[in-house]
Amino acid sequence: MRLLLIWAINAAALFALPYLMTSIKVDSVGTAIIAALVLGLVNALIRPILVLLTLPVTLLTLGLFIFVINGLMFWAVSQMVGGFHVAGFWSAVGGAILYSIISWILSALILKEK
Repeated sequence: MRLLLIWAINAAALFALPYLMTSIKVDSVGTAIIAALVLGLVNALIRPILVLLTLPVTLLTLGLFIFVINGLMFWAVSQMVGGFHVAGFWSAVGGAILYSIISWILSALILKEK
């Protein structure tokens, strides 16, 4: 049940992004749900491998290269999912940051620990 709630929170955060950034477009709620699922799978399966492979660069940049990796994952998902459009790389980096902040705030509000 908690996993479905987190998925819904991430889909809501993704659906809210076009209202904050004009360079990101989400066509429908269904597209946001599918994109949130694909983004979660990409972040769970591919991102750890990329973080491990780019560890020297990440250490050299004091962790700032993680923003580049997050932007690349966000941009890759926009290329995979029809109806989810990101204008460019820097839009993807900004979108990934905003997406993280929005989903973190929504999770803090909705998923309060008891």
